[in-house]
Amino acid sequence: MGSGTEGTRGGWNRRRFVGALAGAAAVVAVPAPAAPPAERPDHAARPAARTPARTPAARRPLYLGTYTSVEGGGAGIGLADYDPVTGRINGTGTLTGVADPSYLAVHPNGRTLYAVNERAEGSVTAVRLADRKLLGSRSTGGAGPCHLSVHPTGRWLLSADYTSGSVAVHPIDATGALGERTDLVTHSSPAPGPGQQGPHAHQFITSPDGGHVLAVDLGTDTVYSYRLDPARGTLTEVAQAHTKPGAGPRHLTFHPGGRYAYLADEVGNTVAVCGYEPAGGRLTIGEPQATGAAGTTNYPAQFLVTADGAFAYLANRGDNTLARYAIEAAGARLRLLDTVPVHGDFPRQIAFSPDGRLLFAANQRSGTVSVFTVDPPSGELRLAGEPFASPVAVCALPL
Repeated sequence: MGSGTEGTRGGWNRRRFVGALAGAAAVVAVPAPAAPPAERPDHAARPAARTPARTPAARRPLYLGTYTSVEGGGAGIGLADYDPVTGRINGTGTLTGVADPSYLAVHPNGRTLYAVNERAEGSVTAVRLADRKLLGSRSTGGAGPCHLSVHPTGRWLLSADYTSGSVAVHPIDATGALGERTDLVTHSSPAPGPGQQGPHAHQFITSPDGGHVLAVDLGTDTVYSYRLDPARGTLTEVAQAHTKPGAGPRHLTFHPGGRYAYLADEVGNTVAVCGYEPAGGRLTIGEPQATGAAGTTNYPAQFLVTADGAFAYLANRGDNTLARYAIEAAGARLRLLDTVPVHGDFPRQIAFSPDGRLLFAANQRSGTVSVFTVDPPSGELRLAGEPFASPVAVCALPL
């Protein structure tokens, strides 16, 4: 959570499980989560179903985020590929020269990869995928960047600095390289929520209509809506949405219909359905709902929604499960169906393959990536083989 809910391990703290950001002062730590429970037979993942023989599919690239400045961490961005049918992962190497790349995103044209550099002096880095050449880094102007996304136009990179509670915008040129920052906003109002010492921006994304960008701040229990100037790359705040005090919102994911979104509250161990008004960028947060975690300390991390808007999945850290929800009433309602073990420890981030047939879970504490097949009619998840070992796996980006 904002002040330590990712727990501690060997002195690691909230954002990175390390005692400091790049050797600087550590963020505030809180008590570690309870040890994960033994997997429960009542919600065990089903084995992969037998499928007819198929022509071998071309393997697809997979990029893996890690921390480079922790014991047992990686040496840069992990390189791998995967079978888009079976989900089997093969490691192919490491792209070095990128410090603490804890979150990754790709340009809409698929040619450039972007990574945060989650350090006290935060920055973001661009990588040309054709030859994996580093295109340079730019300062975010804040500390501890933990999330980034590319605006659908491909012209702007949006990043969130957890430690400083700020969000930044960088221009993207025709080559995919980043220009100097065009705006930086630090969240100063409202005051931090219970147990928080300051703002903690955790996510910065674009609404489905493209008209607004939204920042989720765990420290202030607020989702901020901004209008992004399409020519200048500057931000104008237009609305705020507030969770219950102490909920600690972490990640927001939109329904494809564009009128509803789903919010994971890390500190409160809850989720909420949110209404969204495209015209004004206003978000309305609904009542807290269950995460499916059963009797254990749990910190929900991230939602995913299927492309057809029928199902949503939530990564539960601590309970170490993936919760499956049916989406009903055109996006206005979530109904918890079940949970399955993630077969790893502390699923920090989850992602679909481009065709939505596979779900990847990056398990931070176990240093593994679990892959599940997704059954379209039912939304059921089936483990697709043994998890893949990857040092301090905090992000998996399948392309």
